[in-house]
Amino acid sequence: MTLQTPATNAAGRLLSVLAAFDRTAPALTLTEISRRAGLSLPTAHRLLSELTGWGALERDGDGVYHVGLRLFELGTLAPRGPVLREAALPFLEDLYEATRENVQLAVREGGDAVYVERLAGRSSVGVRTRLGAHWPLHATGVGLALLAHAPVEQQEAYLAAGLAAFTPWTVTDPDRLRRMLAEVRTTGLAVSDRQVTEDALSVAAPVRGGDGTVVAAVSVVVRAPGSPAALGPAVRLAARGISRALAAGGGTGTAPA
Repeated sequence: MTLQTPATNAAGRLLSVLAAFDRTAPALTLTEISRRAGLSLPTAHRLLSELTGWGALERDGDGVYHVGLRLFELGTLAPRGPVLREAALPFLEDLYEATRENVQLAVREGGDAVYVERLAGRSSVGVRTRLGAHWPLHATGVGLALLAHAPVEQQEAYLAAGLAAFTPWTVTDPDRLRRMLAEVRTTGLAVSDRQVTEDALSVAAPVRGGDGTVVAAVSVVVRAPGSPAALGPAVRLAARGISRALAAGGGTGTAPA
């Protein structure tokens, strides 16, 4: 993990303590938190006491800190997290039953697709995604579906920032990617063919909130080479079902700005 730049205000310092935790470091000592957050030991100790008292963190008998249940409780209120997952889950399960392959749901956060739900087939191709994982938009099926419907200025800023390659098939040419995004908007489907791993193909479709904006994307991931044409109707059907559920429930999913 890259060490954080020291925060200059109280709120920033509290957030830097929370940001010290990630999936590679779910449990940390005071010294580790101090180093990762860029804070002195006394400051880190004081902030940890406050966060532990409020329930954002928990401290075990060995003095090791973990994320607390209070943050989990707050997280359940996020419209792009559990609320979206609850609306989507019946349709994700239908898509899994129809394909017996990996099914995923993601939202956009900046230049990343963030995975908020995943159903894994026992005999399906292995995938590198997990709940809460971030992946660059241009490499994944859900990411392409989300990027295609992002504001144009955000698309262009993303393309100008440089595109990382994960396999020889990852599309890193901005002009080619622009053509792919236009095709996604035309067909309603995004295809990532061996762009993340060399043995997987993903077919995705956008999910719309009650106001019609794209708030998420659903995908199925199969072993490459796969058939996007065969998978497309089921993926579109799942996306439409989730969109209808969000509209009926009054939920928009809150598209990112």
